[in-house]
Amino acid sequence: MSIDWNNINYVAIIIGGFLYMIYGTIYYSILLSNKKEHQINGPLKYIYSVIIAFISSFLIAILINVAGADTLLQGALFGFIIGVIIKMVYVKNALFGLISKKSTLIAICDHLIIFTLLGALHGWLA
Repeated sequence: MSIDWNNINYVAIIIGGFLYMIYGTIYYSILLSNKKEHQINGPLKYIYSVIIAFISSFLIAILINVAGADTLLQGALFGFIIGVIIKMVYVKNALFGLISKKSTLIAICDHLIIFTLLGALHGWLA
């Protein structure tokens, strides 16, 4: 398998980056509106979040391309599988006490949803 760079939808990557940022803003604003501890001060966390949003969209575009997913449903399924893999990592870390159960649940739901959405977007626009 190889990446067909001619079939990568770069507009979808940009849309996916913005989708990730909008979704994250809403999701974390609701869930963490009262949380003040352990926050990074200044704009660094926002700059990093924007970079991660676009990198995630770019990588999902590549994986969807390589997998040959070319429908919304195929992309959503592929994105969901990626979310499940990420979920397993968070659960393992929680089992070793590296993060709290509440933080684990918040992160799991976030990643399952956003990667399913990104997969659906890239599958749909493939």
